[in-house]
Amino acid sequence: MENNTNAISSKKSVFSTAEDTFSTLSVAAMLAKSAVPYSHKRAADNYVVIKNIYGFHAAQGQISLAEKTLLKKYDFNTLEATTMKQMTDELKYLKEWANSPNAALKKDADTIIQIRAKELKFLSSSQYVTVSNEVYNGYLALERYFEEITKFYSSIY
Repeated sequence: MENNTNAISSKKSVFSTAEDTFSTLSVAAMLAKSAVPYSHKRAADNYVVIKNIYGFHAAQGQISLAEKTLLKKYDFNTLEATTMKQMTDELKYLKEWANSPNAALKKDADTIIQIRAKELKFLSSSQYVTVSNEVYNGYLALERYFEEITKFYSSIY
């Protein structure tokens, strides 16, 4: 149990408490409990199946310039420069936009969730070496969200 506590505390800021990580990850889990767009479930299923069955032994490509431009259009950072709070807010927006009557906004929301899945695959395959600071841990919220909404995740993995 102490090893597990040390692993969690090693990813935290010196200003954080144990409750901070729990409550922020809980927000991502709660987001997953409300109505989830099909595109989010599809991206989550793809991510979890690849992670749990195949692993990330093959190198995953980083996102393209066009994908970065789309993220910047909505004032989103790349995943390695996103905090947990920013990611939970972004997931809220993406869920709202995916149900929007505006077709362009809906298409962009679906594309952004695919970009996020691609970034998460890359971070996992590189063992998170591109994450420059412990504050930028938005990937944890995204991964938790994907695990909560997929039908392929279980605590066995």
